[in-house]
Amino acid sequence: MPRRVRRRASCHFPAPSLPFLQVAGGLSPLPGTPCTRIKTLWYQASNRVSLASVSTASRPQSGVPATAPPASPSSSTSASSPGPVIHDHGPVLGSLGLFTVLLGAALPLIDFFIVNVALPTIDKDLSAGPALLELVVAGYGVAYAVLLVLGGRLGDTLGRRRLFIAGIAAFGITSLACGLAPDAWTLVGARVAQGAAAALMLPQVLATIHATTAGERRAKALSLYGATAGLSMVAGQILGGVLVAADIGGSGWRAIFLVNVPVALIGLFLAFRTVPETKSQQPAPIDVPGTLLLTTALVTLLVPLTEGRAAGWPLWTWITLGAFPVATAAFLWVERREDRQGRIPLLPPSLFRLVSLRRGVGLTVPFAICFGGFMFVLAIGLQQGLHMSAVGSGLALVPLAVTFFAASLAGPRLLARYGTRVLTVGAAIQLTGLGLLALRVWQDWPSVSALDLLPGVAVAGLGGGLQLPNLFRIVLSDVPPERAGVGSGVMVTAQQASLALGVATLGTLFLSLTTSQGMGYALTVTLLAMMGLILLTGLLSLRLPRTVS
Repeated sequence: MPRRVRRRASCHFPAPSLPFLQVAGGLSPLPGTPCTRIKTLWYQASNRVSLASVSTASRPQSGVPATAPPASPSSSTSASSPGPVIHDHGPVLGSLGLFTVLLGAALPLIDFFIVNVALPTIDKDLSAGPALLELVVAGYGVAYAVLLVLGGRLGDTLGRRRLFIAGIAAFGITSLACGLAPDAWTLVGARVAQGAAAALMLPQVLATIHATTAGERRAKALSLYGATAGLSMVAGQILGGVLVAADIGGSGWRAIFLVNVPVALIGLFLAFRTVPETKSQQPAPIDVPGTLLLTTALVTLLVPLTEGRAAGWPLWTWITLGAFPVATAAFLWVERREDRQGRIPLLPPSLFRLVSLRRGVGLTVPFAICFGGFMFVLAIGLQQGLHMSAVGSGLALVPLAVTFFAASLAGPRLLARYGTRVLTVGAAIQLTGLGLLALRVWQDWPSVSALDLLPGVAVAGLGGGLQLPNLFRIVLSDVPPERAGVGSGVMVTAQQASLALGVATLGTLFLSLTTSQGMGYALTVTLLAMMGLILLTGLLSLRLPRTVS
């Protein structure tokens, strides 16, 4: 249907000339004189194409006729004069398409946290034991983290819409397998497969937004993505508590996985209809050595840290951790060699020459470690320490979700007005919230209610909402569209690996201190460690570029 664009033609055109529009490579005259004010311009938009900009670029002079305009029956003007030019933006993501990809972004993040409140029920039903319960969490997180960059590269090469659809379909199937698992080992295997499916789907979300939006619309879309990411982490534990307590049809913990199946079907239907296809104009082959080495590096870091405490820190955990720096060094060497030889590595070093991406990813790591550990530790503290129900522990996080969402919506305007110092202020606010929580726990544990925790939780959510959504925009601000998949893969890999690292490290600290010193002391010390991470986040935010392109 016709679309309307408000523009004003300036009066700097040469006297008898008329402004011209360039649409799909040709010129068509506009009625009026050079000083005509064009209040409303109507044009016929092709499928999924919108007006990106109007410029006043000079036209080639007569005698350079390669793209000369066809004669117009209503005008005798020449193409030699300058005029407004409409640039074709390419595929455009509509509002329903944006909702669809954000739905795809929410599913993997919800499922990372939804099991936290269901672990006691899973243990009771499947006789899993601590080590297998850790694998239920870690199997998903590790598979998810190690394959994200590969998923982004495949989307650049094969088509982001195609990979998004394949990922959401696989996610629905593996969720069904999790919900029907007859024993703990089957559940672990299904969770690993579910994490791999999520890794196919999630990088396509940021890459599609980056490739199909521009300007203010991209800023709003990235802000909504960040809000979705943060809220999904909180909503996972709230929804998990509600579903476990509801025990729909006697399903118990299985409902937390089975609920994904109809959601995935809805996502598939919408994706086929509303998500445009995009891919890199210069697709690169898969970097097999780089992929294997990155996978090895992440596995040797995350698996022993996640499983070590429950397994009693056997020898294999220390050997595996010792292999991590070796695998990381080998990965970096291979990537630099690929770049020197003119090939495109899995993580192109040129991407990390972008200051916004390099420093933004560096800031993401401590923030996500804190966030992942916070959600895991608080779930255990509320249920096992304060003896709240699964629903009660989930509802205690509602203030965090509300303030996080409110801050996320204000993020684009604040970032445009005050620049990246918004993240510094957000870190200071989050630091205050964590301090309020630590003080309350230290003074009143275990006589602490959800109402007592409300101020600290709400303030921490407000600070987090000013940081995470804006981080996505900052990291991707200078990434070229043809490398959107790789850029988004780097960002979400850093985020997801750090979330898993937060669960492993801060969770281990908390559980170890609980055994020896009691839960109140353990929670206070862990909150202080989180405050240290957020202080580091605030200091790193001072090194970001002041403005975002």
